[in-house]
Amino acid sequence: MFHTTSRFTGLSVARKITVAVLLIVAQGLGISHAAEEGASYTKEIAPGLFSFGPGNGYHSMFLVTNNGVAVFETINTKHSTELLAAIRKVTNQPVHYAFHSHNHWDHASGGKVFQDVGAKTVMHQFAAEWLEVHPGRDTSPPDMVWNGKRKDIDVGGTTIELHYLGLNHGLGMTVFVIPEIRAAYIADLVTPNRVMFTIVPDFNIGEWERTLAEMQELQFDIAVCSHNELPAAQVPDGCAMTHVKETQEFIQDIRGAIFAEFEKGTAPFAIPSVVKMPKYSHWAHYDDWLEMNVLRVMLDLWMGPYPWVPGQS
Repeated sequence: MFHTTSRFTGLSVARKITVAVLLIVAQGLGISHAAEEGASYTKEIAPGLFSFGPGNGYHSMFLVTNNGVAVFETINTKHSTELLAAIRKVTNQPVHYAFHSHNHWDHASGGKVFQDVGAKTVMHQFAAEWLEVHPGRDTSPPDMVWNGKRKDIDVGGTTIELHYLGLNHGLGMTVFVIPEIRAAYIADLVTPNRVMFTIVPDFNIGEWERTLAEMQELQFDIAVCSHNELPAAQVPDGCAMTHVKETQEFIQDIRGAIFAEFEKGTAPFAIPSVVKMPKYSHWAHYDDWLEMNVLRVMLDLWMGPYPWVPGQS
């Protein structure tokens, strides 16, 4: 998902949602609205493991071994071109794999940059099936499609675990774990120091919450998150298991705040503007997006969980 600069302050929740939808449409047209833009960086966060960000609000990861490189999240052609250049400053080892986390165009584009240098792009079946029907302008069919809940791939003697934890966000969402160095790559499911993204698009909130609990059983301590709102100096260090727990707690706290207003007798559609969560007031987009977050969770409670895809929970 893309990230926007602060431009919602002072709008009603309905108008905030309208602006959010327009910005999502704009993103589909290729217009960038990145919030966490900053300087480009490459940093080794564990032996042979590097975080990378070109300053566009998206963060990738790459693993360097004695027998090849693995890349996590290609984003788009410009991002991938800069990522490949960053890899070449570190090693001349060939790139064997470029892993896609899920189906959304803003994450699953740019793979051809790595295919052109001999890498195989890898994607879960559910994401690949969607992308075949809905190709983006900058996407390319994956070279390797996997299915089921788990697949392990060896790169230069290092095992990369691919975990499909069921329906949560998008289709085929995969969490990548490198147990040897207790590291992971996490797309969209965890964004440190930030409330939920705008209208919380394409998230099944209950399944997302379940997924966050299951992620805490995986073998990692550090990670690279595809989006990161920690202070700029900390962003190259990536994220951590503690941020998984904080995200789960935020979802639970929003739900609890909604039920508290129900018990007070607050009119349902007044609740989004009434709920205040000072514990999170320092998080990015608290003022812009919290009302939309509350409304989205409340609608989920009223209508039932959505989206829903049979066989993918």
